[in-house]
Amino acid sequence: MSNPIDALKRTFADARESVESGWQRVRAQAADALTRFRGGARQTQPARAEGEPPPPGWGLLASDVIEDDRRVVVRVEVPGMSRSDLDLQVVGDALVVSGEKRYESDDIRGQWRVRQCAYGAFRRVIPLPVPVRADEAKATCRDGVLRVELPKRDPGAPRAFRLQVK
Repeated sequence: MSNPIDALKRTFADARESVESGWQRVRAQAADALTRFRGGARQTQPARAEGEPPPPGWGLLASDVIEDDRRVVVRVEVPGMSRSDLDLQVVGDALVVSGEKRYESDDIRGQWRVRQCAYGAFRRVIPLPVPVRADEAKATCRDGVLRVELPKRDPGAPRAFRLQVK
């Protein structure tokens, strides 16, 4: 028979390894969407109550990059943000979306405080598949979705690559 303490240690080690493995899979699958939020200059978050944990430092800003024969369209989910919260730049072969999400609602019920969104400054770099004419780009923000349309520098069909499976 094995020692019950050794069995308990193995159980905890297995559980920790499982959590670590799952977190690595989540990070790998969502690496492009995970965005770090840091305290910003315009931060308007409420003071934390004694013993309250710090706000979450990570959030998801899911995005799509779509290419057709004339343009590249980038859509980024930016819930709760307006145009004035965002700054867009094309740097090299990437679209850089940065800004600051400000705290807007706080629901306190007895001893509970509910916050549903991350807040703070963020910067997200989205690689572009082809060179674009940044000076002709157009951006709109509606219903929590930022849409950036970037004309291709050299219009043509989207690049396609055939891969051989070995």
